[in-house]
Amino acid sequence: MEILTAATDLLLESGDESAVSIRAVANRVGVTPPSIYIHFADKDTLIDEVVAHYFTRLDEVMRKAGAEHDNTWEAAHAQGMAYVRFAVENAELYRVATMKVCAEGTDADEVLSDSAFVHFAETIERLMDEGFVDKGDPTPVVMELWTAAHGVATLMIAKPYLPMGENYELAERVLTSVCLGRAIKDVIGGDVGPHEIRKFVLEQRAGLGSESTPPIRG
Repeated sequence: MEILTAATDLLLESGDESAVSIRAVANRVGVTPPSIYIHFADKDTLIDEVVAHYFTRLDEVMRKAGAEHDNTWEAAHAQGMAYVRFAVENAELYRVATMKVCAEGTDADEVLSDSAFVHFAETIERLMDEGFVDKGDPTPVVMELWTAAHGVATLMIAKPYLPMGENYELAERVLTSVCLGRAIKDVIGGDVGPHEIRKFVLEQRAGLGSESTPPIRG
């Protein structure tokens, strides 16, 4: 565990994966490089284990965020926001964990399949049971929401100077929009495209009787 902590700290401090060499980790721990090789075959193996540990921590953060809400929709939203915050606060770890091409079957893949992904899928299944989204395989819905969270987290990390608001305002809006969009898509049903969505939204606006509601055309 001390070796993993040292490698993780080097990543976070340097913001550069190249700074995590076996020698650098050994120096940080206070041992010789051969001592590291007893536990890890090479640097890539060590980084894989760091990534696996990252996903374990991410799962803990997301589960804690969801457990603070009795309302399943609020729990799902909180989990998504916890994901984004954790990613931004651990930017280099997140980059290595999610944007490094690696083969299937690594420890990181196993942790992802067994923890964060699975537990968020359980939240989506509860939303299905409550009728928020159509019942079925939760995986496509999880992937949609995960893609949105990953996208906004990546943008916040790579382009922090863009006008994204304060206190994760952009992330709040994006996750809300995607969740509601998926729910509305299931309400409309069938082969939903831009035309069907536009028609549905305008009909709903017209039903509200707002004077500012644009007329429905076609």
